[in-house]
Amino acid sequence: MTIAAVAAFWGMSMLFIVTPGADWAYAISAGLRRRTTPAVVGMLAGHVGAAALVAAGVGAAVARYPLALTVLTVAGSLYLVWLGIGTLRSPAVVQEGVDLVEASPGRWMAKGFGVSGLNPKVFLLFLAILPQFTASASPWPIGVQIAVLGAVHVISCAVVYFAVGFGAASVLRSRPTAARTVSVISGVAMIVIGGVLLITQLVHA
Repeated sequence: MTIAAVAAFWGMSMLFIVTPGADWAYAISAGLRRRTTPAVVGMLAGHVGAAALVAAGVGAAVARYPLALTVLTVAGSLYLVWLGIGTLRSPAVVQEGVDLVEASPGRWMAKGFGVSGLNPKVFLLFLAILPQFTASASPWPIGVQIAVLGAVHVISCAVVYFAVGFGAASVLRSRPTAARTVSVISGVAMIVIGGVLLITQLVHA
């Protein structure tokens, strides 16, 4: 595995990361509630888990069985819809000088793990794209190469997700109306993304 391959994978990874989706929506929702750190840590743990599965060879086994991928996608879709409904039912309402704190850091972390751990986009990256940047002729074992590329991806995720979460907190908390609007949009985004993924699976089935 060469530096050029790592750089090429990083570029591909960033395209996935900077594309707004359920991860961004969750980071924004957490930022408005002063829960950016546990939420992002949870999402990063989900990415690490996905990378570990692929590095251990489990990802290749899952990829060989379309039904397994379908089940994961459906589960992730339903989870996103559930989170989106929860966000719409309790959108962020910020009052000047008041810190909005909802749920424990542990719950935000657990939900973040679900957002990324069940995100079909994450599995697409690790199962279908990442292995293409490994080299069987490299002196490094394939598992080690996947671990290195996974670490590059997780670090990039950390930078972007923390920026999105803390950015939402600093920019929107002084604008209660805008904060509520963005919170609602985030909830709708999660529902739409989950719904589209679910419908796609049903059509293919």
